[in-house]
Amino acid sequence: MAVTQRRGRRIMMTPGELDEFLAGQRTCRVATVSADGRPHVSALWFAWDGSSLWLYSLTRSRRWTELRADPRIAVVIDDGEEYGELRGVELSGTAVFVGEEPRTGEPCPELDVPESLFARKNFGLDEMPHDGRHAWLRLTPDAIASWDFRKLSDL
Repeated sequence: MAVTQRRGRRIMMTPGELDEFLAGQRTCRVATVSADGRPHVSALWFAWDGSSLWLYSLTRSRRWTELRADPRIAVVIDDGEEYGELRGVELSGTAVFVGEEPRTGEPCPELDVPESLFARKNFGLDEMPHDGRHAWLRLTPDAIASWDFRKLSDL
């Protein structure tokens, strides 16, 4: 179960708002840690299934290599231009590698839902296209922090 935030409770998203936000957004920023302790942040598309964030990453990327060595991960999804419009979510925990590497479409029941969500959201397709260069990471967050500055006008 994810730890909920203590500060900023007045502007945090409800579970329904969180699900709606994550279902509607496309791009996240993924933070990993290199072997020498330096942080690395990269942008990536994702899918949210209601409890886990699914990331379809290049297997020959710095992100993939760093997560293989140290699976700790933090992800931010945010939106808004003006201060009073800002909203977002930070999820953190441990990345889990799911399915074959790279993904070629071999049967993997655990990937049925995330691949369907991802294909519809990002490609407008019913089935996930596989290019033999990407594979799946799952983040079931240990901690979630959210904010919706639009709620500030209600305070």
